[in-house]
Amino acid sequence: MNADPVRVVGEDKDVELLGRLVAARDRLLEQIGRRIVGQHEVLQGVLTAIVSGGHALLLGVPGLGKTLMVSTVADALALKFSRIQFTPDLMPSDITGTEIIQEDLSTGGRGFRFVHGPIFANIILADEINRTPPKTQAALLQAMQEHEVTAAGQTYPLPAPFFVLATQNPIEQEGTYPLPEAQLDRFMLEIAVQYPDRDEEERIVETTTGDDEHPVEAVLDDAELVEIQHLVRRIPAPKPVVRAAVKLARMTRPDEDAPEAIRQYVSWGAGPRASQFLVLGAKAQAALDGRPMADLDDIRTVALSVLRHRLVVNFAAEAAGRSAEDICKELVEGEEWMR
Repeated sequence: MNADPVRVVGEDKDVELLGRLVAARDRLLEQIGRRIVGQHEVLQGVLTAIVSGGHALLLGVPGLGKTLMVSTVADALALKFSRIQFTPDLMPSDITGTEIIQEDLSTGGRGFRFVHGPIFANIILADEINRTPPKTQAALLQAMQEHEVTAAGQTYPLPAPFFVLATQNPIEQEGTYPLPEAQLDRFMLEIAVQYPDRDEEERIVETTTGDDEHPVEAVLDDAELVEIQHLVRRIPAPKPVVRAAVKLARMTRPDEDAPEAIRQYVSWGAGPRASQFLVLGAKAQAALDGRPMADLDDIRTVALSVLRHRLVVNFAAEAAGRSAEDICKELVEGEEWMR
């Protein structure tokens, strides 16, 4: 950590960009704080996903400001924002777009024209994503993985940068469609949005029941954000950090080398994408802190958000009252994966 940042990160422009990122992070949090009270860990998670180029799943009860938070982040980044309210009657074409017949007024001929759906934006808020059937949920898969949409045999690229920030209500599950594991795996982080404390809730009530507006100034634009994403990937992850990330992900799989709790309570563990996101999240943490190299503490910081939605617990875990989060927390708080 004491190495010359120019030699560690890369070129002089990388060091300059790293400093700009730290300054931009502080300004971003200041601007977002004009509308959002508290939720510092949630905002850190959202920023981690954004500078990493990943997607995030926000899990929290209604009324905690998840939608406002995402739209405020979009305003502060000067990005095109699109909100999709997922409902049982939503169709895939309502997300991706559809072809319409259009008449050429000059020639009188008719042809098909593709009308872009709301997915063609930089930040997509997939509100209550588990309230729409799997057929419509699957419309997001290609967009999330390939950053493109295919309709009527034609492929259309999505704007860069592109993020899906989805929300779920963990309480009411009646009439919902749980996300398939393949789609859950494409979310880099699952971020738990908690209730505010007493002082924060008093501030929320004071600021939201008055007549004052809370404008947000743009801090970064799309080109600068794409440049920052490339910088994050250039942050070095030493071999011990990569080894620890892979070991931690592999320890969630119930085989002969897994801890007793994993073998007893887990049916399926995290796949290789978890290892990738652990390292990428660690790099993002380092970059947001202005550090030129990721370390094991960065892995620990993002580990719970990366792993908990990737574990499938069995009936024994449910009978014992053990959740995937409990098991992951026990695993991360141990030190076996760091050796």
